[in-house]
Amino acid sequence: MTAILDAAVEELAPVVGRKAACAAVGRSRASHYRAKRPPRCGPPAPRRSVRALAPAEADAVVETLNSERFCDKAPAQVWATLLDEGTYLASVSTMYRLLRARAQVRERRAQARRPALVKPELVATKPNEVWSWDITKLAGPYKWTWFQLYTILDVYSRYVVGWLVAPRESATLAEQFIADVPSTDTRSRTGSSPCTPIGAAR
Repeated sequence: MTAILDAAVEELAPVVGRKAACAAVGRSRASHYRAKRPPRCGPPAPRRSVRALAPAEADAVVETLNSERFCDKAPAQVWATLLDEGTYLASVSTMYRLLRARAQVRERRAQARRPALVKPELVATKPNEVWSWDITKLAGPYKWTWFQLYTILDVYSRYVVGWLVAPRESATLAEQFIADVPSTDTRSRTGSSPCTPIGAAR
């Protein structure tokens, strides 16, 4: 629609003037001029350096690097050899850039290829396969008084297998608590195998 209005303004402008033409077709002059003016903002046009190599010059550099004489030498060695002979084609960085653009540069050192590390994970498909234990602070009756809640959960059913409240954290107490829970658990274990080692969810 705006293109039609602008075309009508352009057709009437030589006869009645641009202001009268905009008023006649009901087109705002500001919108009309804005449509005629190219956008001020936007991505800048790509600029080419005056020192950039021409395509023919770039091909000549790559051809020299791939020649039988220099095919097994690094660009720095080629650059130094040619410079000793009085020939300068391009800088070392430009040689690397041209080779990189043609996928002719890679890591030449021997690199160890190791498989991606997989985070260890315990998965339970039924109750009593994997247990998880944790220690949580519980506020006491007085300020700065805390109790430690030792809890063991069944990962599959989220059932609390055992718990213990103690005045402090203790590795000895935790070891004894974990060792005593299987003997005090009264749930039915029909058809279940011994539990997988407990994972700490600290």
